[in-house]
Amino acid sequence: MPEQVKSRKRVQDHGEVFTSTREVNAMLDMVRQETERIESRFLEPACGDGNFLAEVLRRKLAVVNRRYHKSLAEWERYAFIAVSSIYGVELLSDNVETCRDRLYFILEEDYLRVCRKRPTRGYLEAIRFVLTRNILNGDALTLRQVKAAGEDTDKPIIFSEWSLITGNKVKRRDFRLDEMLEGSA
Repeated sequence: MPEQVKSRKRVQDHGEVFTSTREVNAMLDMVRQETERIESRFLEPACGDGNFLAEVLRRKLAVVNRRYHKSLAEWERYAFIAVSSIYGVELLSDNVETCRDRLYFILEEDYLRVCRKRPTRGYLEAIRFVLTRNILNGDALTLRQVKAAGEDTDKPIIFSEWSLITGNKVKRRDFRLDEMLEGSA
């Protein structure tokens, strides 16, 4: 079982305590129908290293694997939808990177099994890019991004909505989290 606390200092400074797998699954079981809808959107405002988001992705990919394992093109399409519908905000940058990597490797493992070592050129890079736009280093209380080193302005948290058009074409629309919460997006 993964540790729930990385260090006493992180708990004191940031209130960082990770939710155990047992609790994650119990909570997600209460909304099981939504976790199994491939296109259903999830936002974790304090995602840590991705305990909730990883389980949501696993559940979505289980549906994709069950329905679309015979067609690589269909599998890629619906796996992309599954990944692109998951969003997270995290205050600590090391957790952001860990979360992105964790989600990427969950998808990559399933993808390599389905495509049988014939990956579509650029697919995994597209997934990695989506994760950089969907898992953000920010403060969900202030609705601002964490300032990068050397930056003197704070920026709003901006998420991307991804839509598949035709074939493998994707359209991206950006939204400010603060405006979405106010209903003025």
